Amino acid sequence: MQSGEDVIEGFVLTRQWREGPSGVALTFWLATPEGPARVRVPADEDVMFVERRFPTKDGRRKPLELTSMAGEPVDGVYFRSRRALVRERERLLGVGQAALESDVKPDARFLMERFVTDGMRVRGKVTRKATFIDVLATDIRGAEVSPTLSVVSFDIESDGREGALYSIALTDGDDEAVMVVGEGPAAEGVTYVANEKALLTSFIAWIDARDPDILTGWNVVDFDINKLCERARELGTVLRLGRGGDPAKVLLPSSRNGVSIARIAGRVALDGIATMRSATFRFESMSLDHVAGELLGRGKLVSGDEDRLAEIQRMYAEDKPALARYNLEDARLALEIVEKARLVEFAVERQRLTGLLMDRQGGSVAAFDHLYLPRLHRHGHVAPDVGASDEVVHSPGGYVMDSVPGLHDNVLVLDFKSLYPSIIRTFVVDPMGLAFPGDDPIPGLRDATFARSRHILPELIETLWRARDAAKADHNVELSTAIKILMNSFYGVLGTPGCRFFDPRLASSITRRGHEIINEARDWVEDDGLRVIYGDTDSIFVLVGAGHDEPACAEIGERLTKGLNAHLRERLEREFRLPSKLEIEFETHYLRFFMPTMRGSDRGSKKRYAGSVRRDDGTAAIVFKGLEAVRTDWSPLARRFQRELFARVFANREWKGWAREVLDDLYAGRLDEELVYRKRLRRGVDEYERNVPPHVQAARKLPRPVRAVRYVITAQGPEPIGARTNARIDYDHYRDRQLVPAADGLLACIGTSLLDAAGKQMSLF
Repeated sequence: MQSGEDVIEGFVLTRQWREGPSGVALTFWLATPEGPARVRVPADEDVMFVERRFPTKDGRRKPLELTSMAGEPVDGVYFRSRRALVRERERLLGVGQAALESDVKPDARFLMERFVTDGMRVRGKVTRKATFIDVLATDIRGAEVSPTLSVVSFDIESDGREGALYSIALTDGDDEAVMVVGEGPAAEGVTYVANEKALLTSFIAWIDARDPDILTGWNVVDFDINKLCERARELGTVLRLGRGGDPAKVLLPSSRNGVSIARIAGRVALDGIATMRSATFRFESMSLDHVAGELLGRGKLVSGDEDRLAEIQRMYAEDKPALARYNLEDARLALEIVEKARLVEFAVERQRLTGLLMDRQGGSVAAFDHLYLPRLHRHGHVAPDVGASDEVVHSPGGYVMDSVPGLHDNVLVLDFKSLYPSIIRTFVVDPMGLAFPGDDPIPGLRDATFARSRHILPELIETLWRARDAAKADHNVELSTAIKILMNSFYGVLGTPGCRFFDPRLASSITRRGHEIINEARDWVEDDGLRVIYGDTDSIFVLVGAGHDEPACAEIGERLTKGLNAHLRERLEREFRLPSKLEIEFETHYLRFFMPTMRGSDRGSKKRYAGSVRRDDGTAAIVFKGLEAVRTDWSPLARRFQRELFARVFANREWKGWAREVLDDLYAGRLDEELVYRKRLRRGVDEYERNVPPHVQAARKLPRPVRAVRYVITAQGPEPIGARTNARIDYDHYRDRQLVPAADGLLACIGTSLLDAAGKQMSLF
């Protein structure tokens, strides 16, 4: 063991605060080139701010050269205890006086005020222990680091969500292990343990021996880690999964739509599903089986939601080596997906940008605070608490034009590049600029005005914009994606009451300005002699019509974007004396384009269309938006049928004979596997009392509760795949409720319908 004053640099993995005997103690775990490091700040103070005119009864008060957003001078009030701060805040609220930034947690404030996001440079007393470096910090600053993080994927099997543990499988890509409760035949890589408590002990020992920075898996926080914590409590033990022997715990969400958070000292719990969603991956289903099939070309060893638990129970009772193989394959699949999708790299880049830890999902408001608050303080101001505003007026959303329904030739999509961030940059929309507009302000909307030269948010976006351009040039997809998500989140943050800067004037000065810009773009294009048939938030769809080949359409698209950008630059300079940051691009040429009507109406739909485009290799592809082909609540048959029908009609290929063959196959029972609906249950089956939907009717026929059900419609109603009777499938239902609606919107444009073209007597089969 060695100790001394030293300097280390590392990547922040976890952070924690607690109340100690002499103040608020902070702990940060880092990944460093020399191994994991625990950094301790043993006695810090928690702080809130109050306007100088308000008296306080507790805390150490200090005058500061800062003002509130109302321009009132403020003092800092410092506490050795978070509880004491909260008591004083509540006392102030009770007498009608508000504390400022009292809701910022001490660990978050400590890092943001030092501009620490991902990397940390620490000076302090260093003690090198057996498994980690311990640092008593005397100075902490931000640092640029390039971490190399180790990852272990694990998966558990159990007797359902509430039952006993059966096994745990782990892999880091090189070392693998499966631990199974009970006795069984010898199998490679399988260790049998006496009971669940021994299983937890073996699991922790394996983790400690390999000491990973990241624990990952599929639904690993909500299910695996949470289940292990629950079983440990029930067994009278502690799941000491953290570095230094710290116990793990899961913070459950306070609402149905919330996100669970795992707290494991020194280790990141990176959930595969949540991180893929954060990185904008979208799949028809986020099940491990489906995502693995899409990305890796293979799936789970046992599929099917209803019968999977029964098969797991059978394997545990009769064939434990088979259970071990199944368990280990799930852990492998999760790890390979994380590697294939580069989720660790994405999470690192997101933390580098926002200061939010890798395992933090969502958190747009917290990210905004981390970036904005320290810069606001440097400008001499502090912010209110979240919820301090009693404003309830919300701003409008993105503008969606009425569409022109029908089947069109040659439609060009002109798209504004990151419209909302561009509006913020162009019109300098900014919370501080709204509070202190100064002389010669820039007009916003809802009577807002913004400072012309003193602002924060436009400069932040400008910096991020340049960083994204550099990331694209370097082919750093993870960083480019993280920046895009962050920039686009700023509007949503300013438009939610969960943001401390919430003011309808801010969000409206973005969205309503977007409405103006889209309408102006439409008017300019139509003055040029072309027709705009649709517009959606940041895009307009321009009809060129038949008689133009692809090079001619491309030339028209480039001419329109060049002229429109010049028009916007000139108007902004003339009317606002502002340089334009708006940029419209020629994004897509739809060779043929279909816009349906609203159901039961002759009005054009919104956010629902399909169009054929030319791929880079010269082949044609169909893009679907909002139609049945991309809706997971429709049957696989209806989705496949619509895709093929549109491809044939768009390309002027024969389709009537093909459609008749599909209907023949349907009624002959040759397509039964494509008739299965799959739907999740958002509540327990007994919670549905009125208008019980088909998937709930099906789920009620299963012997045990499920979270998702696969079912078909029969002559006896909905039946789950796991409990089918001999009832005949209702083929008329699939024809009339699936294939006909998927087809007739398009076919009406060419003067026919599916039943007219394919024959109306199919029910006779």
